[in-house]
Amino acid sequence: MQKPVRKAVFPVAGLGTRILPATKAMPKEMLPVVDKPLIQYAIEEARAAGIEEFYFVTGRAKSAIEDHFDVAFELEATLRERGRNETLDELRAWLPAAGQVAYTRQQRPLGLGHAVWCARNLVGDEPFAVILVDDLMAGEPPCLKQMVEAYERTGGNIVAVVEVPREQTRRYGVLDIVKDDGVLVRAKGVVEKPDPAVAPSTLTIIGRYIIQPEIFRHLGELKPGAGGEIQLTDGLDKLIAEGQAFYGLRAAARRFDCGDKLGYLEANIALGLAHPALGHDLRRLLATYL
Repeated sequence: MQKPVRKAVFPVAGLGTRILPATKAMPKEMLPVVDKPLIQYAIEEARAAGIEEFYFVTGRAKSAIEDHFDVAFELEATLRERGRNETLDELRAWLPAAGQVAYTRQQRPLGLGHAVWCARNLVGDEPFAVILVDDLMAGEPPCLKQMVEAYERTGGNIVAVVEVPREQTRRYGVLDIVKDDGVLVRAKGVVEKPDPAVAPSTLTIIGRYIIQPEIFRHLGELKPGAGGEIQLTDGLDKLIAEGQAFYGLRAAARRFDCGDKLGYLEANIALGLAHPALGHDLRRLLATYL
């Protein structure tokens, strides 16, 4: 019987250069979308999928992430004195319990594969999820929950995928497909950032993964690939070569690329319009500009 997915890795060491200057002094993972930082959306999605342990692979100047998931004694005392008990309860509701969160450092920017490898001693010998925080997934069912439910049927490795125009394949990991039922596809390989002329499909990986622990051995042996970095997709391709099943899931949730300025603005508009307390007034406000 396959082991359940209980652990998630959040690679959060990146510099957020696509959205400068907003990220010059603030981790991109702490950028707010409506009324919550990106990292909180990711944690809430992981919890909805049954994740019990949360591992952050951080870098320099990322202490705000650790502070966000800690108890803020002065703030709580102030809210209590002012009778803001509802706000206080909201702050406490999403905090992980003591011992559920751990941090490790990626000292050098050697790529996503290297960042995941840095969490190897935390994950151990279990399947695990990887969540890229700047890919905000909004909608029901939550993306990782849908992936976990698929994993319980299939085992192996699963990534979330979306179709892109062929000219954009050079920006993504692309699946080489052998079977497609419309929601779940089975792949025989993954190609990182292929030229559109030779891309095996237009089905590309976005920032959600369920991976078997054998990948750590491969990531530790890999040489730098596309972009001079240790590519996670190269490690996934090694698992496929060993005979592990590999699937792509077309998630029901909608993806917002919040590492991109326009994608970040779109996320704020879309989630703001859907917000139960703010949506009506935001719709009226936007109408004055259109």
